[in-house]
Amino acid sequence: MSQTFPMTSALDEEIARAELYGLLARLWYAAPDAALHEAFRVAPTEAPVAGAFLEEPWRHLVGVGREMDVGALGDEYDALFGGIGKPEVFLFGSHYQSGFLNDKPLAKLRGELDQLGLAREEAVPETEDHVAFLFEVMRYLIAGEDVEVANLTRQQAFFGAHIQSWLPAMCDAVSRHPKARFYAALAALTRAFGEVEAQGFDMLD
Repeated sequence: MSQTFPMTSALDEEIARAELYGLLARLWYAAPDAALHEAFRVAPTEAPVAGAFLEEPWRHLVGVGREMDVGALGDEYDALFGGIGKPEVFLFGSHYQSGFLNDKPLAKLRGELDQLGLAREEAVPETEDHVAFLFEVMRYLIAGEDVEVANLTRQQAFFGAHIQSWLPAMCDAVSRHPKARFYAALAALTRAFGEVEAQGFDMLD
């Protein structure tokens, strides 16, 4: 998963989208390590266009990331999403789509991933409906070299079927949790980015 920050120079918009999906995937999968924490210290906080929709949630996330140390970030991640048994907050789409883990939405997702030629690595314990896995798929559908798979039509269909309906609920659950600080900021950025993506895909219809 990506540990780079989305560029704020005049790079291709699609590359910037892919980079942001990659960064979000990395942060939702695990707390920042020392290298990523250091990246927050030097990350740009201004968008290419002043007042851009993602600028304020991005600025807030970077600010919180700079204020907290690596240990505190790890503790927060474990408190929210780790532990033995039921986590405080679920990061799996099936939980929000059907109320159950490993349910029909996951089976549908696995069928589509098979059609795309994608699969979860056996060493990864999380199921494919983990938000980090889904964001990695989106990154691939944007930046992949196979144009038969990596194209806007596929992106729109995958986002609509497997992310759009439940992402706001997950972000709300994180934001409301009293132990969430860094991840509340990440949830705000994730929600905003999801809204930008949804609006962009709506314009394709």
